[in-house]
Amino acid sequence: MVRFGKKLTADQVPEWRGYYINYKLMKKKVKQYGQQLQQGEKDRRRVLKDFSKMLDDQIETIVLFLLEQQGRLASRIEKLGKQRAILAEQPDISAIAELREAYREVGLDLIKLLKFVDLNATGIRKILKKFDKRFSYRFTDYYVSSRSNHPYSQLQQVFKHVGVGAVVGALSRNLADLQERQGSYLSIYDQPASALKDPIIDMINSSVDKLTRSTNFLRFLGQHALIAQEESPSTAGEEEIEDQKYHFVSLMLNLVNTFLYMVNTYIIVPTADDYSVSLGAASTVCGVVIGSMAVAQVFSSVYFSAWSNKSYFKPLVFSSIVLFLGNVCYAMAYDTKSLTVLIVGRLLCGLGSARAVNRRYISDCVPARIRMQASAGFVSASALGMACGPALAGLLQWRFKIYMVTFSQSTLPGWLMAVAWLVYLVWLCISFKEPNRATEADDTQHNRASGQSVDIGQVENGLAQPLLGDSESKQNEDDDDDEEDDSEESPQDSRKPATSIGSAYRLLTPSVKVQLLIYFMLKYAMEILLSESSVITNHYFNWNTSSVAIFLAILGLTVLPINAVVGTYISNMFEDSC
Repeated sequence: MVRFGKKLTADQVPEWRGYYINYKLMKKKVKQYGQQLQQGEKDRRRVLKDFSKMLDDQIETIVLFLLEQQGRLASRIEKLGKQRAILAEQPDISAIAELREAYREVGLDLIKLLKFVDLNATGIRKILKKFDKRFSYRFTDYYVSSRSNHPYSQLQQVFKHVGVGAVVGALSRNLADLQERQGSYLSIYDQPASALKDPIIDMINSSVDKLTRSTNFLRFLGQHALIAQEESPSTAGEEEIEDQKYHFVSLMLNLVNTFLYMVNTYIIVPTADDYSVSLGAASTVCGVVIGSMAVAQVFSSVYFSAWSNKSYFKPLVFSSIVLFLGNVCYAMAYDTKSLTVLIVGRLLCGLGSARAVNRRYISDCVPARIRMQASAGFVSASALGMACGPALAGLLQWRFKIYMVTFSQSTLPGWLMAVAWLVYLVWLCISFKEPNRATEADDTQHNRASGQSVDIGQVENGLAQPLLGDSESKQNEDDDDDEEDDSEESPQDSRKPATSIGSAYRLLTPSVKVQLLIYFMLKYAMEILLSESSVITNHYFNWNTSSVAIFLAILGLTVLPINAVVGTYISNMFEDSC
C-alpha cells in the first residue's frame, strides 16, 4: 500500500506543486509537538494554537489557488461562449468540432482541479486524524466546528463555495448544446433527465457525485460540499433511495413487534411468584423464571443480527413462531405440573427476541429525516409494553377450565400472548414489505460505471474514490502513510464483522465501553427491581397481584413523557447523523 505522503507527491500537477498541503511538514510538526509536550517546552494550549495557525495558513494557500483556477476556467468558458454565439449564426462543422475539443480541454482541466481538491481534502483529513491520535485529543471536532461556523473561515469558503459548481454547469450546458441538440430550442435545463453523451461530461458528473459523498470522519463536509448543498442531485438521489427502502407499515410492524415483546417480558412479573409456588418451587424462583428470557436474548441477538444482513421478514416470522411456542409452553406448565416446561417456555421466548432486527430496520431502512423520531418510537413502544404487561396481568384475574386446560391469573398471560403473536404473524405475512437491498448496490455500480466510461490518461486516476470518502482503500492509507502508525489498528479491519467476543471487544472505543457499562448497570438495577417486586411488596406491604401490577404499570409509563419530548421536540433540533 502506497503511503499518502508518497501518493500526494506522485499525483501532484507539477506546475501546481507549491499550492498543495505540505503534508510532510505537517507530519514533522505533529511529531515535534509531541516531543515538546513530553519535555515540557510547550503546553497543550500553545500546541493547539500553533497547529491551528499552521493549518489555517495551509488551507488559505489552497483556497486562494482554487479561486484563481476557478476564475481562469470561467474566463475560458466565457471566451468559448462568444465563439459559440458566432457559430450559432454562421454554422461551420469544422469550427464546431474545434470548439467542442476546446470545451473538452477545459473539462480535463476541471477534472485536474477536482483531483487537486481531492488530494488536499484527504491531506487535511489525515493530518487531523494523526494529530488526534498522537495527543489523544478531539481537536478535529473543535477545528471543524469553529472554522465551518465562522463567516470568514477559509475552510468554509472551500466546502461551501459553489464556484466549481457554476463551472461544471456552464461546461455541461455548452457541450450538450454542441452535440445532437444543434438547431433545437431546448437546453439541458428543459430536459434534465436526458443523458449527456460526451465522455468528459460523464467523467465530470462522476467526479461531482463523488465530491458530495459524506464521511464519518468529517460528516459536515458532505453536507457543505464544494458543488452541491442540501438540494444537490446526489443528496436527492440518496433520499430517493432511502424512500424506496422505507415502508411505513413495515416500520409499524417492527414497532409492534417491540411492543409485544416487552409486554411478553413483563406480563408475568406480578404473578410469577404465585406460579412458581403452585409448581412446588420457592417464590424467589420467579427471579429465575423472569430472568431466563433475558439470558436467552443474549444468544438470540447474535443470530438475529447476522440474519438481518440478508432479510428482515424471515427473522420476524421465525421470532413470531418461536414466541408463540414459548408462550404455549409457559401456559401449559401449570397443567403438566412441570417447572422445567415453565422455564423452557421462557427460554423460547428469549430466543425469539427480534429487537436486534427492529433496531437494524430503523437504522437501515428509515430515512434520516425521521430516523430519530422512529428511534424515539422504538423506545416509546418498549416503555409502553413494559407498562402494559403488568397492567394486563392485573386485569387477568379469572380462573376457569376448558376441557383439561386451566386458565388462571398465572396461565392467562401465556395464552394471551400466544394469541397475540399468532395474530401478529398473520398481519406480518400480509403486510410486511422486504426492503430492496439491491437499491444501494445498483446505485453504487451505476456511479462506478459512469465514472469509468472512458479512460483519458492519468488525469482521471484517483477520481473513482469519493473525494472525502471512507472507502476501504482510503482508510487503509490512514495506517500506512507513516511509520508512526504501524501499531494502529486498520480501519478496514474495524469494519469487518467480529468473529469472536475478543475481536468484538477490541472494536469498542472507550466512550462506547462507558455507554455499555452504564446501560448494563441500568438494566441490572431495573431487572432486580422488577423481578423481585412481587415478592418484596407482598412480604413488606402485603400487596396483592393487582397492586403490584398497578405499581409496575405506573413505573413503565414514566418513560413515555421523556420519549415524547425526544420524538417531537429534540428530533426537530438535531439532524440524525447516520
